[in-house]
Amino acid sequence: MAADKKKRGNEEPEDRKSSGPRGRKNFNDDGDQEPTTVFDLSSHETDEEPAEEVVAEDVVVEEEEPEVLETDLDAPDEELTLSAEDAALLDQAAADIVAEMRSDMLRAQAELVNFRTRVERDRVANRESVIAEVIRSLLPAIDDLSRAEKHGDLEGSPLALVANKLRATFERYGVREVGVSGEPFDPSLHEAVIQIPSADVTVNTVADVLETGYALGERLIRAAKVTVSVPE
Repeated sequence: MAADKKKRGNEEPEDRKSSGPRGRKNFNDDGDQEPTTVFDLSSHETDEEPAEEVVAEDVVVEEEEPEVLETDLDAPDEELTLSAEDAALLDQAAADIVAEMRSDMLRAQAELVNFRTRVERDRVANRESVIAEVIRSLLPAIDDLSRAEKHGDLEGSPLALVANKLRATFERYGVREVGVSGEPFDPSLHEAVIQIPSADVTVNTVADVLETGYALGERLIRAAKVTVSVPE
């Protein structure tokens, strides 16, 4: 009997073997139940299903079509009629506008002509200024040649050709000599070096030219140095 009890004690019932870890009971060699600690191995965590993504449906807004006003295209246009007074006012306004535009045009043309004249005058003045400076630098040489010519030193010499070429150049650029014996004395053109009383003159007169002067157009390059005969 003892052997059968021991055998039964070693055999574990089928329902106990098949039972899982939850509620498992342990038996000792004598077949008595031993106190056991039961662990609940089941997971208490619950898998939460992800919330479904809510997709907002596209809202279609219907645009209102603009209201089309029906007009009678075949209707004739109303003729605009002006009174005689209004027509006269319009004609006068048009005439005033034309007169004003004509005045502006004439003023612009006059300004253009004045501008061209001023530019041309300045161009000529600048040209004369440059030529005058060149002539002024050559005056000492021409003075020496003129003195040598008065003494007869240039006759038959190559320097006579040089003097003639210089004078021809002066004439080509419009340079003229100032100061001639017998002409009235002009302070703007002559520089009086000596005054000689004379009974033969009634006004101040150039008696002799000591140094010839030169002018370019209205520009005086150098005044002539002269002796002046004055009335007694």
